[in-house]
Amino acid sequence: MRLPQSILWPFSRRVLSFLSVALFAVLLPWSAGASTPQLSCTPCSIRFGAVPVGQTETEIVVLSNSGDTSVTVSTFKTGSEFSVFNLRLPLVIAAGQKVALRVSFSPTTVGLAGEQVTLTSNASNPQLQLEFQGSGISSTSVIARPASVEFGQVAVGDSSTRRVLVSNATSQSVKISAYEMTGTGFSVSGPTLPITLAGGQSIALELTYAPVSAGTNFGSLLVSGPNRYVPLNGVGTTTAGGQLTISPSVVNFGDVTVGKTEKQTITMSAAKESVTVSSDASSNSQFVLDGASFPFTIPAGKSVSFHVAFTPTTTGNVSGSLSFTSNASDSQVKEPLKGTGTAQLYSVNLYWNASDDVVGYNVYRSLSPNGKYSRINPTLDPNTAYTDGTVASGQTYYYEATSVNASGQESVRSTPPVVASIP
Repeated sequence: MRLPQSILWPFSRRVLSFLSVALFAVLLPWSAGASTPQLSCTPCSIRFGAVPVGQTETEIVVLSNSGDTSVTVSTFKTGSEFSVFNLRLPLVIAAGQKVALRVSFSPTTVGLAGEQVTLTSNASNPQLQLEFQGSGISSTSVIARPASVEFGQVAVGDSSTRRVLVSNATSQSVKISAYEMTGTGFSVSGPTLPITLAGGQSIALELTYAPVSAGTNFGSLLVSGPNRYVPLNGVGTTTAGGQLTISPSVVNFGDVTVGKTEKQTITMSAAKESVTVSSDASSNSQFVLDGASFPFTIPAGKSVSFHVAFTPTTTGNVSGSLSFTSNASDSQVKEPLKGTGTAQLYSVNLYWNASDDVVGYNVYRSLSPNGKYSRINPTLDPNTAYTDGTVASGQTYYYEATSVNASGQESVRSTPPVVASIP
């Protein structure tokens, strides 16, 4: 039922008048004493879009300390579907510094997923709220490699280009109708649309980031039709930014016995500006960075050294690389690695007592105690010791020896045989 106008109007006026007075009384002292939060996040809310179950997409959150003292982050817990790559607590952020965190979304079920995370620190604002959202889907007809693109630091007025390979992962044809870009400074070029990809067919897209002002930019590429989403981010700077270099240019471990570990030293250097390295990733689990705690900052003109460990699991040539993510002008720097896994070599040392009136000895070997014995010394051995270097791992050998006199007569073989089991 509609109420009479004469009743509504006075009631509305009284409420509005009360609210305006209340707002004035509360807001005036707040604006006079307001202060900028010491710890901030960019962005504080991440939308991952649609991600197939079992796959992972990654975005970047930048934590900034605008205060005059360092900040120690003590708590930052995420759930099973959202995680922060290589985050080690407590995390110390120096005054005026920024730290980039890699947040990943790995859906385990189909449907919408969301999470609000509280970051706890000793900053002037001790609690910082972050929000993550994404959608798990059952499958996708089109995949993108890489699944997300980080341009790193790019000077304003300059540009950086990355290539993304878009592939039809099914046996059915897929039509791509448009490329849709979001975010300031990002653009895409590729084959003229619409285009149809046959099963297994791919196209290459060139993504460019040309910042128009200093600061962090986030965007995305949406491949319409199959609706494949590729997150983008980059940092516009007024300078060229720091440069990260690694020496030696290639780490070669040489021959390493399977199951054993060999270590080599790499040296990371920062030029022009300080560089903060936020994480590392190995393309081969047989190579591991040893002794690094992320994130760490290398001052301009300085270097730090770490060990890289190689533990081969199989014989043969092994190759891989370590990728380092940082705020340098090239956001990802790779260090090539190689080595060769070799089998463990064994030998059997045999000794016996000397016999009278002999000129030498022969050594016989068999794979069973009652099997056929074959002589393994090529010539008569005048010594009372022999080393068998032709044994294989996992095998058991049986040895007997004979003596030979000056007339060439050979004694019967010694018994019982000596047994040697090779690990």
